[in-house]
Amino acid sequence: MSTPALLTHYKTKVVPALMKSNGYTNGHQVPRLEKIVVTSCMGKAPDRKVAVDDAVNEIQKITGQRPSITFSKKAVANFKLREGEALGARVTLRGARMWEFLHRFINITSPNIRDFRGISSKSFDGRGNYACGISDQSIFPEIEIDQIKRTIGFDLIFVTSAPTDAEGRALLTELGLPFRDMKKANEAEAVAAN
Repeated sequence: MSTPALLTHYKTKVVPALMKSNGYTNGHQVPRLEKIVVTSCMGKAPDRKVAVDDAVNEIQKITGQRPSITFSKKAVANFKLREGEALGARVTLRGARMWEFLHRFINITSPNIRDFRGISSKSFDGRGNYACGISDQSIFPEIEIDQIKRTIGFDLIFVTSAPTDAEGRALLTELGLPFRDMKKANEAEAVAAN
């Protein structure tokens, strides 16, 4: 199997750029993308079991990997939810599949979002990891629009080895993730630091 194009880009362009801009002395100090987690929850669906099966099939088409089913940990009467009931699906992408998925997300999927001006850069968790939500699976080219039974939303979590949000944001920006408000985020960080 050949090396994914985005991994080659990371090694040849991103690592030297981050070493120069952040003053790293060793290539191993440069943050790296460790995994991408794709999740979907069907908590509000009236036919939850069928909805979870649909989510599993959609995630498998999008990622090329069979997701695991998540189950409820406790019963919640207001949501008509029993303990141990199937609630959603989750898949963790690593290695070549992760790089291929990220490449498709940046270059094919993101431009398919209607009125797309970039994704928000505000969803970092304080440790360099980033999460974003996708409200509709029809933006993915692997999904045939006439085969969609229900609208399924996804959460994408980009887990990095970066110790801070600024380093994580720099890594994802260099990889090509289309953030919309980078200037505002950098100004906010500068104000917070002072």
